[in-house]
Amino acid sequence: MSSAPGFLARSAPAGVVDHRLARRALISEYRKGRLAKHQVCDAHPELVRAGKELGTLTERTCPICEDDKLVLVTYVFGPRLPAFGRCISSAAELARLDKRADPLTAYVVEVCRSCSWHHLVRTRPVGGRTRRASAATATPR
Repeated sequence: MSSAPGFLARSAPAGVVDHRLARRALISEYRKGRLAKHQVCDAHPELVRAGKELGTLTERTCPICEDDKLVLVTYVFGPRLPAFGRCISSAAELARLDKRADPLTAYVVEVCRSCSWHHLVRTRPVGGRTRRASAATATPR
């Protein structure tokens, strides 16, 4: 019988949704010829622009064109943010949003700046700190 702590240590934090299986299936369908390039390389121009200007470069090569490295772009959506979300430009900005009381959701998208391939990599909760929890952990004066 395996120990539960080891299993839990490998699992994602609560609320994180990983989209690798969907990504793998989509790439497989493309490589089998069941999807055309224009069907998988259809990123919105603003997403490609964000990838060029704010994206975090990865070591992963685009699985479609194989000409460029993928970049990661993070958007956060939730109360008191613009309807189109907020494109995160730094880890510090994400950390500030994570301290908010409002529950937010971060979407990490990989983008190829050359062919416009894009895929949602993961979603994760951000913020949602309750004032009650903050008050309980505060030290009395």
